[in-house]
Amino acid sequence: MRLFKKHVLLRIINSYIVDSPEPASLSYLWNFGSLLGTCLVLQILTGIFLAMHYCPNVDMAFNSVEHIMRDVNNGWAVRYTHANVASFFFIFVYAHIARGLYYSSYKSPRVLLWAIGVIILIVMMATGFLGYVLPMGQMSLWGATVITNLLSAVPVFGQDLVELIWGGFSVSNATLNRFFSLHYLLPFLLVALVIAHLIALHTHGSNNPNGIESTTDRYSMHPYLTFNDLVTIFLFLLILSIMVFYYPNLLGHSDNYIPANPMQTPSSIVPEWYLLPFYAILRSIPNKLLGVIAMFGSLLILLILPLTDLSRIRGAKFRPIMKMAFWFFVVDFAILMWIGAEHPATPYVEIGQFATAFYFAWFLIIVPAVGLFENSTLDIALDKNNNKIIIKNPIKGSFNKQRMLLKRIFLGLKKGLWPLIYL
Repeated sequence: MRLFKKHVLLRIINSYIVDSPEPASLSYLWNFGSLLGTCLVLQILTGIFLAMHYCPNVDMAFNSVEHIMRDVNNGWAVRYTHANVASFFFIFVYAHIARGLYYSSYKSPRVLLWAIGVIILIVMMATGFLGYVLPMGQMSLWGATVITNLLSAVPVFGQDLVELIWGGFSVSNATLNRFFSLHYLLPFLLVALVIAHLIALHTHGSNNPNGIESTTDRYSMHPYLTFNDLVTIFLFLLILSIMVFYYPNLLGHSDNYIPANPMQTPSSIVPEWYLLPFYAILRSIPNKLLGVIAMFGSLLILLILPLTDLSRIRGAKFRPIMKMAFWFFVVDFAILMWIGAEHPATPYVEIGQFATAFYFAWFLIIVPAVGLFENSTLDIALDKNNNKIIIKNPIKGSFNKQRMLLKRIFLGLKKGLWPLIYL
């Protein structure tokens, strides 16, 4: 232990993993970070081994994947592990974000931590989409064609941008080479973002279920929370093993076992399950450009939560109205996932449009409204002398705080973004 505290590099590891003081009230909901780290390591390792045998050529990609499955020693296990861990990666990241929304982990002083997390989510989605194209099955080809075609909605140079990505006038060999290169590169960018995420986390420490900032009643990371993390990691590895050995294609699409055929369009073109909610948002808006903006906006809107959440109380544990609003949002997200897998026909289109409207309204209307209402109830006081109800201005304090925050952001933008770190 003395070496851990004296050596330059080991001292950093010691401060993050061994001696880091963590709130004593943390539950298993705070284990998703370690599970996501485990998934990232597994994806990089299995991806490197798959890249040794994969051939990024439209004529040979499908056969090279079958070669990995049938001829390479334990290649089937590596490929199924890579495919299923990708699904678990998104299950854990959605749960991680849901926990952050429920306990308001995005509030100051963790705004930078939240922003880096949103960027990680976007890079993860890009990596997952690029990887889905590589086997060159039917769904890979047509999914790539549909999604990349969305960029043609960009005014003036949209079509030129699509042809630049394709490397031609359709999804071709040049496209596959570019997608393979980016799919191999982006996980290492993810590692850099995860390190930045951990640094931001270490600066102010973890949030806790009670939403109270305190330097007392804390445990060291090791052994209390590291063994807590190991429980969920081993449980994940057990479930993953069952999936890989018994149900390897449970979360996949059967059409991707058909070689890509540009002359035959599948009856239903859908992305992987973890992209379905955002695909549903895209399809729910008739205008192509507005649909693309809404799809990307549905991710970027997470960044405005530190500004729109006006409540003085951190987290929803002691806020019954916010609890109900949170579960409405979870149900709405599940509905969007279901709609994304259905054909764009009545009544699915109408349900998708309503679910999309609720999705954006939750961030822009419901969260601020609930916060203002709760602040107003907190400000109600009984004047014991006159037996009158005195209602203080519920909006003034909240909006003054937000006005100061916006002013600091504006000054930060003028000075080159670095002051944003101190939000």
